[in-house]
Amino acid sequence: MGTSAELTGPDFSKGVSVDLIQEGETLLGHVGDRAVILAKVEGEIYAVGANCSHYGAPLNQGLLVGHHIHCPWHHSTFNVKTGEAEKAPALTPIACWMTEVVDEKIFVRGKKKIPQPVLRGTESQHVVIVGGGAAGTSCAAMLRRQGFAGTIQMISHDDSTPYDRTNLSKDYLSGAAPEEWLPILKESFFEKNKIQISLKTDVKRIEPDRKSVELSDGRTLFYDKLLLATGGEPVKPPIPGIDREKVLMLRTLKNCRSIISACETAKTVAVVGAGFIGLEVAASLNQRGIVVHVIAPEEMPLIKTLGIHVGSYIKHLHESHGIHFHLGHSVKEILDDKVILDDLTTVDCDFVVVGAGIQPNVELAKQAGCEIDHGVVVNEYLETSVPGIFAAGDIARWPDPRSQRLIRVEHWEVAERQGQVVACNILGAKTRYQDVPFFWTQQFDKILCYIGYSDRFDRMDLMGDPGKDDFAVAYYEDDRIAAFLSVGRDLENLKVEQALQRIDYQKAEDIFREYQRQFKRPQPPSPNYFEPSP
Repeated sequence: MGTSAELTGPDFSKGVSVDLIQEGETLLGHVGDRAVILAKVEGEIYAVGANCSHYGAPLNQGLLVGHHIHCPWHHSTFNVKTGEAEKAPALTPIACWMTEVVDEKIFVRGKKKIPQPVLRGTESQHVVIVGGGAAGTSCAAMLRRQGFAGTIQMISHDDSTPYDRTNLSKDYLSGAAPEEWLPILKESFFEKNKIQISLKTDVKRIEPDRKSVELSDGRTLFYDKLLLATGGEPVKPPIPGIDREKVLMLRTLKNCRSIISACETAKTVAVVGAGFIGLEVAASLNQRGIVVHVIAPEEMPLIKTLGIHVGSYIKHLHESHGIHFHLGHSVKEILDDKVILDDLTTVDCDFVVVGAGIQPNVELAKQAGCEIDHGVVVNEYLETSVPGIFAAGDIARWPDPRSQRLIRVEHWEVAERQGQVVACNILGAKTRYQDVPFFWTQQFDKILCYIGYSDRFDRMDLMGDPGKDDFAVAYYEDDRIAAFLSVGRDLENLKVEQALQRIDYQKAEDIFREYQRQFKRPQPPSPNYFEPSP
């Protein structure tokens, strides 16, 4: 994931020349044993912690836009005036210091005291959140950070307090990260902020007229506002043998522990599916010393989603680590010690991991009377067709201002940011959800960052050198950049995100072409690998 900011540069407590930092720039230094960055915005100097509160990314390598600094790794946003974490995945603020300019030198003084939020609403108000994942957790946290005074009750089917699901297929599964890394927020956060979590509990029924939910433990909860963040369940393909004991799927922490346990006595695994989860599982298990076979019907990994350039890059990367691909094939049957393919060839394995995508859990929303169309349909405020009921995360299908169509996206950051917007709207803000979707995938030690959305691109342009792990791909719809993927180009990725956020396609194009000019032999535009959808 990179290296966080270290104690380098000047000691700001001793003062630095004002000439060392220009308008719109940052400067890395430290105060005592804390890494700090200065930011100059509209002539004012601000000092904040140099590391993102999410995974410690070096913010000095990010992008400063006005009073907002964007994390280079996972695109969290912080306000340099206050240190406030404005956009997920970071849910907690960074430290903020006072600054003073004396005799043309900048001095960083003591820390600023973070003001307590002004209480909003009354203690008699009730918010019920169905789901203990990304959207539900970020909604609850934002409600308290915005001063919501009422009751917050989270209902979770899971048996663990909210954890970072993105890590299950990456560092935690590979053995590189301890379980202590997994919680989204510490348990003490929920206790301190009086967020009640009911684990291993389901909602059996919603009564919108009564504004009540019936729980599997027999309780009935009443709500003023309700958030549905029910996520999804792994797709179980109709393959003979799919229910065998040694066939595993990955969605929950419990699932992940089962896979890790299976590795203790296994030498070989078959991974069914070459999507993001399947490939991340393959890379992680390879790092545990397991021989990995990946089986998928596509001729190249991720080719329908990311195209031939990225697909071939990932295939080569995995093969260089010893992954065996069986592409262009489906699974005919799963036996105890082998998988039979559609051409009757066999792949010997000790266990199987199936990664065939997820199915959004929309049944509860449907029962409540919400409009369903390939997900739970919401408006720009993420409210469903039933007043007072919101939906966020994997189930939500919202009007995207760039593609001008309803879209549903299964990204962790999207879910968290939608949860934050729902919190603001529960408090009456009328905030539109207009963020550009973002996700990242880790394949061995390589990070691929994708900004935007396109399920029907008609052209791709490749710039850079995949052989040197330094390249980008722009995905076009009708001559506009709809999405942008990069490897080794975090800053360009952030800049394109900002352009797309403003719906400034020319600016996005200019950033991409500037990147092109950095290479002596730019790649020609790609042919139309896929015809646009009707």
